[in-house]
Amino acid sequence: MRLELKDCAVGYDGQAVLSGIDLTLEPGQIGCLLGPSGAGKTSLLRAIAGFAPLYAGHIRAVENGALRELAGPGVGLPPEQRGLGMVFQDHALLPHLSALDNVRFGLFRLPRREARTRAEAMLGLVGLAGFSDRYPHELSGGQQQRVALARALAPRPKLVLLDEPFSSLDPDLRERLAHEVRAALQAEGVGALLITHSQIEAFAMADRVGVLAEGRLQQWDSAYALYHRPANECVARFVGEGVFVEAESLGNGRLATPLGEAQSRRNGHLPGQRMRLLLRPDDVIHDDDSPLTATVVARAFRGADFLYTLQLDSGPRVLSLVPSHHDHAVGQRIGLRLDLEHVVVFPQG
Repeated sequence: MRLELKDCAVGYDGQAVLSGIDLTLEPGQIGCLLGPSGAGKTSLLRAIAGFAPLYAGHIRAVENGALRELAGPGVGLPPEQRGLGMVFQDHALLPHLSALDNVRFGLFRLPRREARTRAEAMLGLVGLAGFSDRYPHELSGGQQQRVALARALAPRPKLVLLDEPFSSLDPDLRERLAHEVRAALQAEGVGALLITHSQIEAFAMADRVGVLAEGRLQQWDSAYALYHRPANECVARFVGEGVFVEAESLGNGRLATPLGEAQSRRNGHLPGQRMRLLLRPDDVIHDDDSPLTATVVARAFRGADFLYTLQLDSGPRVLSLVPSHHDHAVGQRIGLRLDLEHVVVFPQG
């Protein structure tokens, strides 16, 4: 099923928090809506599911070339008629039912034996083949999440909606479970749309990621494009780590920066034009032989790497990701150089 949102507006208490939302999720794709708390992610997901009103626009499903209006002016199909599965943030498992019966709960239209077979298959798909008789209180948070996913997949939905599915889990578990959930969805051939504020979850699961901020969808793209080709400064600041420094066009794609000259593939900037250059931590390379040096003002140990905050003599601060065998103290001066694979610049505000 292809999901289409056209000029959608959603909100709560009669107040729109998101408007002008346009996106398309192709059959089998996994999409993610990424944004800070209060951005309207849950409101949009609930409107797609049919649990909240759509203030404006259209939500449509396209199957086998046939378009079906799920929500729009004068149209609002109830959730059970939309063909969507839902995994809630709190899992919403029934505590008095076993894992098997929780999964089987939505299969009441099937004969008992067929429903049991399907539920057991879904538990196996999510790695809980031996947990059929366990009750929710006997399961870890990650296992409860798998049961919730199995229950959503059991009725063979066209698309699964996931509401911050890993928010209650430890950070280390989130990424691993995100990969496992992606594999389960792909095994069933089901697309999904999840919402989260975690970039790790978004990048681990999604084919397409949308950044929701400042009341609109800033960019709907691959994770790679969001990081290396952000549409605007809002996306650049929200996705990944980085800082902006002032730069000046020298013509022919050359840029003068506080770390030396950089070359852009874009030659459209006039000589003397001022702009803001995005520098990611992997753009600033530690180099003991470089004549350019900076002072370490902060450092964060990340196991394989240090993330150093470096103060340039010219004023700006930049970030540098350095292998952890280069252990430099705060206050120490180190050499650095610029190595830009992707030049991201925006006009001087």
